[in-house]
Amino acid sequence: MTWLPRYHLRHFVATSFWFVPALAMVAAVPAMRLVLWLDTRTQWHWFGFSVEGAQAILSGLSSSMLTFIVFAVSGLLLAVQIASGQLTPRIISLVFARPMLRISVGVFVFAYAFTLAALGRIETVRVPELLVTVAVLLTLVSIAVFFWFVQQLGTGLRPVFILQSLWDTACGVVDRVYPDLLNAGGAAAAVAVGLVGNGTPRIILHVGASGTFLAFGQRELVALARSAGCVLELIPQVGDFVAHGDPLFRVHPGTARVNERALYHCVAFGHERTLEQDPAFAFRIMVDIASRALSPAVNDPTTAVLAIDQIHRLLAYLGQRDLDTGPMRDAHGQVRLVYATPNWEDFVTLAVSEIRSFGVGSIQIPRRLSAMLEHLLEVLPASRAPAVRRELSLLERAVDRQYVEDEDRERARHPDRQGLGGSAASATRTSD
Repeated sequence: MTWLPRYHLRHFVATSFWFVPALAMVAAVPAMRLVLWLDTRTQWHWFGFSVEGAQAILSGLSSSMLTFIVFAVSGLLLAVQIASGQLTPRIISLVFARPMLRISVGVFVFAYAFTLAALGRIETVRVPELLVTVAVLLTLVSIAVFFWFVQQLGTGLRPVFILQSLWDTACGVVDRVYPDLLNAGGAAAAVAVGLVGNGTPRIILHVGASGTFLAFGQRELVALARSAGCVLELIPQVGDFVAHGDPLFRVHPGTARVNERALYHCVAFGHERTLEQDPAFAFRIMVDIASRALSPAVNDPTTAVLAIDQIHRLLAYLGQRDLDTGPMRDAHGQVRLVYATPNWEDFVTLAVSEIRSFGVGSIQIPRRLSAMLEHLLEVLPASRAPAVRRELSLLERAVDRQYVEDEDRERARHPDRQGLGGSAASATRTSD
């Protein structure tokens, strides 16, 4: 199996909402047979169910479990639509991929399928009481899971929970894409461009359907380049939209014979960006949440401050990483793959510029942004300072243009980790 089918399979298992319920439905049948076998071997007898009583119980339980499933999925759809309208549509796929939701619905489906299968095993000679008892217990467990599901659904779609979940996911993505700490080794991206060799390269175009560039297989591309004796340059960046016929690879030298079909099986495209190899997408979602909160129709700057809190944490974490991924080399030290990733300036601009533009008129926003930028200047290495100072200067000039009164201008310039209401000391606390 090549990299692309493995990627799609892994992505499907990790994010597909219906995979766990479908697996639970399939697993219910062998589980029912196992319980029936145990009942036959043990002749378990406790409640003394009659045939009519057992059939009535299982019929009622199966009907109630179907109601649970319909109500849970309907409530989930409604809650996600409301939350996406208030925050950003880009959270929909993240919510449906949450294990808690998929497992909860999977428990309901398992209990329903088990009870339905048990209903067909009620005989006139002897009632399998262990089977009926397990079906009753599964229903009781489902009731408890249902209340837990409602609580998690109600609290888990709050802006602060969504933003914290994004932070947790983004940290894992940063660790995968930028595994080295700053100054921990690795060549700079500028050096990588100079290592692709001389001569005219050959361009390989994207022949598949247009879509967003989601991910690529690094080891597989390095192996292909080594077998062809060439250097592969991946032209689009993860997160870019690539249309049919756009340049996809540059092959150095152009005369190298590389398996183009195998190359296409090392890159993945889709309808929308994902977080797997795209840490900038986490910033994009957080900024979108803040921008939506700052729109005149919503006017919720406190939610924007919550978004800046997590942007602050993520910038501080990312700033400690070596963002120059450099060329990928084979086992013999030869450069085989070159690809681009966002640099520090790109991340800082993405994290700050739109929020500054939309939120400068709300006094909480410049105060919180100022606290974030000044803290980053304190805790990050000196090489990160120029981009941060540039955004701080832009923020100060935006405040000067926005506020006419001197007192308002001074108040907006004051750093505040709460946005508005924090003490002066809050601006210098260490970020977690």
